[in-house]
Amino acid sequence: MVTKFVLNETSYFGKGAREVLPEEITRRGFERILLVTDESLIKAGVTEKVTSVLDKAAMEYSVYSDIKPNPTIRNVLDGVERCKKEKSDVIVAVGGGSVIDTAKGISILMTNQDRTLQSLNGVSNTVNRGMPLIALPTTHGTAAEVTINYVITDEERKIKMVCVDPNDIPVLAIVDSDLMATLPKSIAASTGMDALTHAVEGYITKAHNTMSDMFHMEAIKLIFKYLPSAVNERNEEAIEKMGLAQYIAGMGFSNVGLGIVHSMAHQLGAVYDTPHGVANAILLPTVMRFNGEVCADRFREILVNIGRPDAANLNNQDVVNTFVWMLEELSKSVGITQTIKDVGCKEEDLEMLADKAMEDPCKPGNPREVTKEDFINLYRAAM
Repeated sequence: MVTKFVLNETSYFGKGAREVLPEEITRRGFERILLVTDESLIKAGVTEKVTSVLDKAAMEYSVYSDIKPNPTIRNVLDGVERCKKEKSDVIVAVGGGSVIDTAKGISILMTNQDRTLQSLNGVSNTVNRGMPLIALPTTHGTAAEVTINYVITDEERKIKMVCVDPNDIPVLAIVDSDLMATLPKSIAASTGMDALTHAVEGYITKAHNTMSDMFHMEAIKLIFKYLPSAVNERNEEAIEKMGLAQYIAGMGFSNVGLGIVHSMAHQLGAVYDTPHGVANAILLPTVMRFNGEVCADRFREILVNIGRPDAANLNNQDVVNTFVWMLEELSKSVGITQTIKDVGCKEEDLEMLADKAMEDPCKPGNPREVTKEDFINLYRAAM
C-alpha cells in the first residue's frame, strides 16, 4: 500500500524564534507583507512582539485584523480585498487557528481566483499553490501552521467548512513559545485540549499508519505531562513543550484525518459560536467511550505510554473506562466546562446538529461507523 505524507517546508522552534522572520522574508525575496492577526492579540500586545521585529528590520507591512474567533467567509473575502489593495506578495499570520485558517483562505483565493470559498469545502482540487504564507502560532493547540486544513464558518448555512488542500500549507512555520506565554488560562486550556483531541483521534483514525502513530503518540505523552503546568502555573518549559506537542500532532492528523469528535464540535462552533477547543474537550470523553467498542487495544497502548503500565493486563472494558476517566480528569484539571448545555446546546437542537454532523468531512475517518441516531445519543450524553 502506498502512503502519502505531506509536511511543510521549514519550521523554527523555541523561545525567541520570531527573530528569524526578517532574514527569512529577505532570503525569499518578499517585499510587501500583509500581516494577518486579530484585535484581541493586538490589544494584548502579542502581535507587537512580531511587528517590533519587522520594525527593527525596517520592513513595511499592512495589518488585517477583522477576524472572528470562528472565522467566517466574510472575514476571508475582506482579507482577499485587502491583500489585493496592498499588492502583497506574502502573508504573515500571527495568531491561533482562527487567524491562520483565515490567512490560508486568503492565500488560496489569491492564487485560485476562479474558485469560491464555498466550493472548497471538503477535499479541495485547487490547481495553484496558495500565496506564500508564514505562520506564527500564538496558541498551543490547532497546529494550523503545519496542516493542510483550514476551517471557515458559512454563517448563512450555519456550517463549518473543513477545507483540505495541500496547496494551503504555510511555506514557513515559526513556533515561538514567547507568543504563547501570555495566553489567558481559558484559551491555553481549550487549545491544549484541542491538540490532545487531534492526537487521540489521529491515533485511532482508520487511515493511521506507522509514521502518523509515531507523531500522535509522542504528542499525547507530551500533552498529558505538560498541559496542566502550562495552563495552571504558566511554566515556561511546559509552554514550550506544548508548542512542540501541538505541532507534532498536526504533522500526523493533517495526513490521516480525524473523527467524529471534530464532526460534532464543528457544529457547536457553527451554531452556538462555541470555541473549538472547548467543544472538543467536552465531547472527547463521550466519543471515546463510544469508540471504545472498536479501539480498546489502541487505548491500551496509549495508557501504557502515559503512566499506566497496568493497562496491559486490564480487560477491554476496564481499559476504556480508565482512558475515559483520564481524559475527564485532565480536562477538569485545566478548568474546562464539562457539558454542552453550558455552551447553549438544547435538546430540541440535537436532530439538527446530528444532520450537520453526518455531512462533516471528518466523519469518514472515525474508526467506528456512526448513524444519525448515534450522533443524537452522543450529543445527549454530552449534555
